Amino acid sequence: MASAAIATGVSITPHDMFSSSIGVLGCHIDTNRVAYWPMQPDCNNLCKKVTANGRTVHLLQIDTSGGAYDISYDAWNFLNVGASATEQPTMGGGIPAEWEDAPMSACADLIKTPDGKLPLMAANSINTYVSCPAGSWLHDNSALYNIQNSACTLGYNEVCTLDLAVSNQPSCPHMLGAQNPLSGLPVTNIAYGTGASAVAVQ
Repeated sequence: MASAAIATGVSITPHDMFSSSIGVLGCHIDTNRVAYWPMQPDCNNLCKKVTANGRTVHLLQIDTSGGAYDISYDAWNFLNVGASATEQPTMGGGIPAEWEDAPMSACADLIKTPDGKLPLMAANSINTYVSCPAGSWLHDNSALYNIQNSACTLGYNEVCTLDLAVSNQPSCPHMLGAQNPLSGLPVTNIAYGTGASAVAVQ
């Protein structure tokens, strides 16, 4: 698949609170390598290569922004000064950068599930999942988890199955959408400017 033309002159800005408009679970990906792009994530090109100051990062585009080219604060900090935000936090505005679509294999190490599948919320991401046709990357490489929020504090850390010939609702070992407290899968945000880590709660 041909990659998109490189967009030059894009201003990359920092984003320090993880979120995902398509329902990706923060506890099963590297939340320090996420792109919050103006356009909606599509079914195939979720991996973005961003280059600035002679440095490059690969990012999962799993959320939308209000028009800015935001990226995880840690990734922005690395492009800015070549160090993690936890080690050498910096502040500032947009960084001139170039980006292009990259093969999903370049983002494989950002997905932390045992089978390497993109972790989606079974109860809340089903529209995203079914809107991507069979044969698309997202449809063929996603797993539906019975976890109810991107911070992974509610539900069960279990994979559900979906048989559209039987039902349009996933089938899980426990009740789909269960709201019980879930612990042991913290999602950590790195605070802008200080580099301090804090566990997300929603």
